Amino acid sequence: MPRRSRKPADLNRMAAAILEEATDEDRDPYQGKNPAAVELGRLGGQKGGKARAAKLTAEQRREIAKKAAAARWAPTE
Repeated sequence: MPRRSRKPADLNRMAAAILEEATDEDRDPYQGKNPAAVELGRLGGQKGGKARAAKLTAEQRREIAKKAAAARWAPTE
């Protein structure tokens, strides 16, 4: 039986990875952004989930969990 080569799932991603590796540039994702705003957004993200969970009652958490489970196990098309 002949060997068959597999094509990558996404040629664009493969090309981008090759180009990034070839140029070997270290880019800062926060370049050009206000450092104070970045830090403020990061702090809000760190405490947001915990603050929301502390505010919810047990019944509210139960309803959210039921809705999430129903969405996860719903049939997909």
